[in-house]
Amino acid sequence: MQVGIDMGTVSGGTPAKLDIEELLATRLLVQGNSGSGKSHLLRRLLEQSAQWVQQVIIDPEGDFVTLADKYGHVVVDGERTEAELIGIATRIRQHRVSCVLSLEGLDVEEQMRAAGAFLNGLFDADREYWYPVLVVVDEAQMFAPSVSGDVSEEARKMSLGAMTNLMCRGRKRGLAGVIATQRLAKLAKNVAAEASNFLMGRTFLDIDMARAADLLGMDRRQAEMFRDLKRGNFVALGPALSRRPLPIVIGTVETSARSSSPKLVPLPNAPQDVEDLIFTPDPEEFTRPLVRRAPPAPRPTTDILAELSRAAPAAAPSPAEPRVAQPELSPEEREERLTGVLSEILDDPQSGYRTDAALYQDFLVRARMRRLPGPPMALSDFRRRVAVVRAGVDPEMASTEAWATALSLSADVSDDLQGVFLMMAKAAIGGEACPSDARIAKAYGTHSARRARRLLGYFEEQGLVVVHSDFSGKRVVAFPDLQAETAPGAADAPDIDEARAAAE
Repeated sequence: MQVGIDMGTVSGGTPAKLDIEELLATRLLVQGNSGSGKSHLLRRLLEQSAQWVQQVIIDPEGDFVTLADKYGHVVVDGERTEAELIGIATRIRQHRVSCVLSLEGLDVEEQMRAAGAFLNGLFDADREYWYPVLVVVDEAQMFAPSVSGDVSEEARKMSLGAMTNLMCRGRKRGLAGVIATQRLAKLAKNVAAEASNFLMGRTFLDIDMARAADLLGMDRRQAEMFRDLKRGNFVALGPALSRRPLPIVIGTVETSARSSSPKLVPLPNAPQDVEDLIFTPDPEEFTRPLVRRAPPAPRPTTDILAELSRAAPAAAPSPAEPRVAQPELSPEEREERLTGVLSEILDDPQSGYRTDAALYQDFLVRARMRRLPGPPMALSDFRRRVAVVRAGVDPEMASTEAWATALSLSADVSDDLQGVFLMMAKAAIGGEACPSDARIAKAYGTHSARRARRLLGYFEEQGLVVVHSDFSGKRVVAFPDLQAETAPGAADAPDIDEARAAAE
């Protein structure tokens, strides 16, 4: 079904139409300096398309929560644990509810972690819930920075990986990215490059004007025009908008942000005793308690559940039945129990086809059931440990320099691909036969052999592996950085574990 929504007008008063169905397949990038009207443009797009497509808005400043009053969006507070955000994102896709993830009040690193966890939850939804979703990310340069900043490397990689998945691999999962940024130069190029539609607003810096002109296919001498654009005026290009650069004036909106641009207000008349008013302290100032400006850190759900499980009954315990305290666990004992919980989950033959989010929730529940002390394992750490366990590395190989190098190389791929990469690296280091398409697909959590071949192609494009065939036509995967390669293996061979299970 083709749906054209009204974004405003072009020269002559003709309506500027945006094809929603085409946008879902080709994504959109909005660029403009502060005050150019980006948020107004996004609000117009969201209001006009609210009745046609499910929407998810990553809102760092809480500007879009007002959509809830008129269009029924669910407002999700970002002050939650990663597990909670993943669970909410999964249910958002299952029930096809539009929502706003409000990150207001969080610092930059917390915003990146929350957005990364939520986007990963949307991305990891089961195939049966891959309905079309318009995912709008405001201030995208915060979540996909081109260079590392003051935040931790773990938070940056988590957020950047989620944004890369959204823009590069989200289309087949029904996720259509709409990203808005103040500075193209600060946005990661591999994220910006995946958009095929562009709306460029007022820009002043030379480097941003040059990149905007390049994306629109304009001569760099024409880039000066971006300095002269008025607020709310954009230049559009793309299959969902126009085949040639087209000036657009964005139309009006029905809702408004909670915050707006500052307005000039006349100063009051200064009283005669103004100096006494300023420099004479109020007696209450010396007794007034200090007020914390920063909001208190949210309590993790796991801590609340642990407190409830330890809560004493209303009646005092009998002296004859003293309460038995839980013994403290040494780091070695805690690690042993964690490993046991992981083994229970991964020993299930169907675990290979469950999403990381579902496995992680199962892991948290089992860990609480065993009363494991300490903070819960982060999702990124959980994914990495699952990848290592699924690779099937024995202690002897795990202690080698080659395996340490493989672990280091795996950090360069996204979390969902680490299991496949480490399995292939283990086969190369051990000189084993190259895993079949069925085995690679299972390690990725799918039954599709075609997707397995695409994963190998992706690794080869990144320069991590070299795929070739021997004289008999069997596949060999070489790892240049490891100076190792797999033995020849048949790509169409069945998965041994599944064949054994079927026979039993």
